Amino acid sequence: MAFKVGDMAVYPGHGVGVIEGVETRDIAGTRQTFYVLKILENGMTIMVPTANADAIGMRDVVPMEEVDDIYAVLMERDVELDKQTWNRRYREYMAKIKTGSPYEVARVLRDLYILKGDKNLSFGERKMFDTAKGLLVKEIAVSLKKDESVIDARLLEIFSD
Repeated sequence: MAFKVGDMAVYPGHGVGVIEGVETRDIAGTRQTFYVLKILENGMTIMVPTANADAIGMRDVVPMEEVDDIYAVLMERDVELDKQTWNRRYREYMAKIKTGSPYEVARVLRDLYILKGDKNLSFGERKMFDTAKGLLVKEIAVSLKKDESVIDARLLEIFSD
């Protein structure tokens, strides 16, 4: 997948960013081309080798036609939650977030929300809940070209059903 300057792209685990440039540099005697990606959430700049972008999981922002499918994942309540220890669950959820898939991030958010109804989340789980929510809200807002507060309100509505 080839990105151009100005394109929006998702970098797994970090979220939506904008391609600010494409640069070629000599690294260890090899000439490589990089995407310069600025993450919208925190302003961090990531240099992604263009040759590895697909392998890393860098992708386009989820198409607006798929947003309802993501909302459907969040609405599922009849799910079997893992009864494993919080740190194992944490590792499993982190692996899902790092896939960069909005569906996997939605599953993590949904599962943690359901878990939150049963017991208090650990500090790590609360942080992961916030991370998953932030990633999803930002990507959906960019996809639908809406303000994040609108998407946040929609998630609140989904979880209060």
